[in-house]
Amino acid sequence: MKPGDHPEFFRFPAPEGRSRESTIRLDREGRFFHEGALVEHAGLAAAMHTWIARHPDDGRYILTNGYDWTYFTVEDVPYFVRSIRVEPAGVSLRLSDGTEEPWNPRETTVDGERVVTRVKRDARGGPFEARFDRHAQIALGAVLDEQGGRTVARIGGEVVPLGVIP
Repeated sequence: MKPGDHPEFFRFPAPEGRSRESTIRLDREGRFFHEGALVEHAGLAAAMHTWIARHPDDGRYILTNGYDWTYFTVEDVPYFVRSIRVEPAGVSLRLSDGTEEPWNPRETTVDGERVVTRVKRDARGGPFEARFDRHAQIALGAVLDEQGGRTVARIGGEVVPLGVIP
């Protein structure tokens, strides 16, 4: 059992001489920075994407690996859709933390050049927002259409309007 599984884990004080605040920042492109410098180590950056959560008491974004945690700044959204897989029955999203999940067009909005959807509904602190990066957004064009002045997704013979959250 990791310390993060303890119900009071997020209420424990920071280690002596340290703070739970950090200079870590996730920018609008999904890149991590620490003390103003880009986190260049690919393995560390990939791990940091898997550590994203929300503090259970105040809802602020945190990074936690189950052994420790810290607050960090999110400039836009905490997750990014890096690629999609279109299949006859639906679309799967590949997220910045390496996970995949089915896409729900009803929980997706198009705002100018941004396409944002809800993901990780069942994750601790979820759901979270994820923005489609350029490559995923271009690939998504294969299932998008316009009908009656609205953007819709055509998946498996079904027409689903975007941005209609049940």
